[in-house]
Amino acid sequence: MQDVSNIKGSIPPLITPFSDGEVDYQAYAGLVEFQISRGTHGILVNGTTSEPSTLTVEERNRLVDTAIEAAKGKVPIVAATGSQSLAESDYLTKHAVNAGVDALLIVTPYYIRPPQRGLIQYYLKLAATHDTPWMIYHIPGRTAVSVTLDTMRTLREKSPTFVGMKHAVNDLGFVTECLDALGGDFRIFVGLEELSFPMMSIGACGLMNAVGNLRPEVLVEMAEAVWKGDLAGGRALHDRLLEVNQAVFYDTNPIPMKYMMKKLGIIPANEHRLPMMPATPELEKRLDGVLERAGLL
Repeated sequence: MQDVSNIKGSIPPLITPFSDGEVDYQAYAGLVEFQISRGTHGILVNGTTSEPSTLTVEERNRLVDTAIEAAKGKVPIVAATGSQSLAESDYLTKHAVNAGVDALLIVTPYYIRPPQRGLIQYYLKLAATHDTPWMIYHIPGRTAVSVTLDTMRTLREKSPTFVGMKHAVNDLGFVTECLDALGGDFRIFVGLEELSFPMMSIGACGLMNAVGNLRPEVLVEMAEAVWKGDLAGGRALHDRLLEVNQAVFYDTNPIPMKYMMKKLGIIPANEHRLPMMPATPELEKRLDGVLERAGLL
């Protein structure tokens, strides 16, 4: 298994830019370059913010290839390869592994609500096909299934390539329990903007937050402040992002994020695929106020 010491810090889940209904791969490559120019610590491809459920398997795989090519080895690439289907997750995972990603992020299978023993076998089946480090994407608010500490222990014991978790749950206690049970080197990434600083202050190694699409350098600075033990500085940066963090969820993610990115000229259009929709005029006005008060306009 490859070294995972560099899989840490701010690793934003990039949005997927669309143009007339098609994925704009050139714009996506530009977003990767934008992130690297702002000092981001890594790139997450096909996370929730990328609207993966509206993409075909081929589009998801091509985004992985595009990110690797655009990054040119400057930062680690983490690919989210989970789906509701074992066969589809396996296909996505094998492509990402063969493409040379640095780590995998695999969401708990959604909609089906499997038992814990099913989750264990599902992950072990996927992990048996490769040696790439992998992490669980724990987001029960969208998948309707939680992962228990016992399940995490079992996976840690039986899969040497199981190295971490993205935790998108308002539960700091579970983070402490995981680090205590699985070891301080277990890599936990924050998945909820409101918990960015609190979760890092108790041991999370980094952030996989949608807001990183908008202000990557602030998240980079916050992560590095925590690493240096500058908790006051880290909290000050977290506080600066408070309203922007809240604005991410004024509507379903990434609707607000795409509008704010368009408003700031980061992307040319805030286009989505159905059933997602662009921001309403009322939401646009509200987000304009957020950007103005944050000093971004």
